[in-house]
Amino acid sequence: MADPAARMSRWAWGVPIGALIAALILIALAPVPLRAARHAVFDQFQRWHPRPYQAPPVRIVDIDEESLRRVGQWPWSREQVARLLEATRRLDPASISLDIMFPEREGQDRARQGGESSADPDRALAQELQRGPVVLGFALTGPRRGTGSTDGGADEDLLIKAGFLTAGGDPARSIPAFSRSVGNLPDLQAAARGQGAMTFMADVDGIVRQVPLMFSLRGRPVPSLTAEALRVADGAGRYVVRTDEGDGGVIDVRIGKRLIDTDRGASVWVHYARPQPERYLPAWQVLEGRVAPGALHGHLVLIGTSAQGLLDLRFSPLGGVIPGVEVHAQALEQILSDQQLARPGWAPAAEWLVALIGGIAVAIVAMKARAGRSGAAVVLLAGVVGLTAWMCFRFERLLIDPIAPWLAMAMVFAPTTMLRHRWAERRQRWMRATFSRYVSPNLIDFLVAHPEALELGGRRQRCSFVFTDLQGFTTRMESMDPTVAVTVLNTYLDGMVAIAFRHDGTLDRIVGDAMAIMFSAPVPQADHEARALRCALEMQAFARSHHEALLRQGIPFCDTRIGVHSGEVTVGNFGGATLFDYRALGDPVNTAARLEGANKYLGTSVCVSEETLKGCPEAVTRPIGRLRLAGRSTYLTVHEPLSADAVTTAADVDAEYARAYALMRDGEDGAFEAFEALAARRPEDKLVAMHVARLHAGSRDDAIELSAK
Repeated sequence: MADPAARMSRWAWGVPIGALIAALILIALAPVPLRAARHAVFDQFQRWHPRPYQAPPVRIVDIDEESLRRVGQWPWSREQVARLLEATRRLDPASISLDIMFPEREGQDRARQGGESSADPDRALAQELQRGPVVLGFALTGPRRGTGSTDGGADEDLLIKAGFLTAGGDPARSIPAFSRSVGNLPDLQAAARGQGAMTFMADVDGIVRQVPLMFSLRGRPVPSLTAEALRVADGAGRYVVRTDEGDGGVIDVRIGKRLIDTDRGASVWVHYARPQPERYLPAWQVLEGRVAPGALHGHLVLIGTSAQGLLDLRFSPLGGVIPGVEVHAQALEQILSDQQLARPGWAPAAEWLVALIGGIAVAIVAMKARAGRSGAAVVLLAGVVGLTAWMCFRFERLLIDPIAPWLAMAMVFAPTTMLRHRWAERRQRWMRATFSRYVSPNLIDFLVAHPEALELGGRRQRCSFVFTDLQGFTTRMESMDPTVAVTVLNTYLDGMVAIAFRHDGTLDRIVGDAMAIMFSAPVPQADHEARALRCALEMQAFARSHHEALLRQGIPFCDTRIGVHSGEVTVGNFGGATLFDYRALGDPVNTAARLEGANKYLGTSVCVSEETLKGCPEAVTRPIGRLRLAGRSTYLTVHEPLSADAVTTAADVDAEYARAYALMRDGEDGAFEAFEALAARRPEDKLVAMHVARLHAGSRDDAIELSAK
């Protein structure tokens, strides 16, 4: 029979092609979730390889918790700030940048600190600003694209000390734009050597990954605090900005003798180093002169705060929070030590091209190869892309995004694999129809997954078997209407087979009203003994309820006998090229069938061998005896399993049975009397009645001889 699903139609290629086109469009649009995933990868790269700290000439004079405790709570008086600036200036830094603003004048009642006073504390601060290479910080508010917020008392007379020379297009179209500023007092601005924006452009998750070198304030460029710290330190008077002629995207910024590559928004990606204690100098130590003279010679110094109460804290890609002033310091460190991260302008186009090539490769593999192999190929290809991105970061300090190619490969692989799965299901349905001669679902599933098993032959394997039969059903059928008899039998067999399949048993055969169930073949089951016993108990409960239901309808039915045994057999396909018969051959099969028949003589409905009970440590049973089947020379210990209901309602009787059985097993004289007393209390217990009859006939132990099969 030809396989109708062996080939996939040509239109199926439209699925991976359409998925690839959608992925490429999504990559080009770069929505927020995609950018967030990209940033997460870049953050992980930084956690794997933080920037090596090389002690560049950048230090932070930290207004920390101890400084606040020693000097006084914030805000300090302008005179105190002036003293801090003076003490810092005497250490000969290249520039001093204040990550602090002074937008309002200090009142006379705030002008006293430590018993000293000044008629004009702001003037004292201005005079100190004039003496050194000091940069003041200001804030930008009210983005031009958005609500245009006007809160915060904007300083419209912002004094920018540096000039801008632009080569190319207008950068205002690409750099972060704001409409208002909150600056320092005019006389402080005039006294300072430079002014820079302290504003950070955190991403949607609050992490600061980039530091801009310049912003646009109402259409004119203004520098950042980081850029001004460099400019003042180098003694430069202007910035040289090279931009794209078309859209004004920034290519690089020259500050003095340094040429800094930036992204199109004039920002630098910060490669964070781990926290370094030597990066900080406590402000109280500087004020008290505990820093060695010249310790800050030629350094770029930033004055800021790490005190948590002042709320100048930022999220870092390395995890946790750091003071905002440290973000400026880390950006300056990587620029001065030439350890700058870069995301080249060609990176997005290269990532898009890799996504295209990777998507095509995944489409071909997913359409041609099996799911396992195609999945392995996709994982390998994704690993190559990720490893390449990591190597670029680790050795070249380049930020190359592996998320875009991964997204394209995933978007192609997922629907293509689903398509292949759909066709595989069609093929499996065809195989199921072809193998309809097999009854058990687990056997069909096994053959579908392992078609090579459709060969003549077998293997040795330990299995468990459950045999069932209806006692006297053949005779009963002779007195029943044939239609009723067939309906009743089919309903019974349907319920019994369903129970077997629920326990993942394999239907070996149905012969009239009898059936044989096999466990641990064709698929090995480590708990096959326990499965067989649970299946037998559920069958017993179903048979009893079915019997009672039929009696209520006035239809007489028969009791079900069940035998359970385990052992090593040969399982496989037997027959010939015309017909396969998957079954088990061996003495354990015959023994299970004989145990089913033994119930008739033992007075039980379920008889399970000790071989099966070895794999059922939690089973609750009562011993029947040592059984020697007809034609056998050895004895087989067998038990009657007890259901949960029987254990609950007859626990005390079972204990008495165990004592009576122990007397019988050991050949004690009191065994007959013990079983007689038990039979008097439980006249319906057929197993007890059987032992009473045996002992009355002269038996002295638990050995039971069966002369008939």
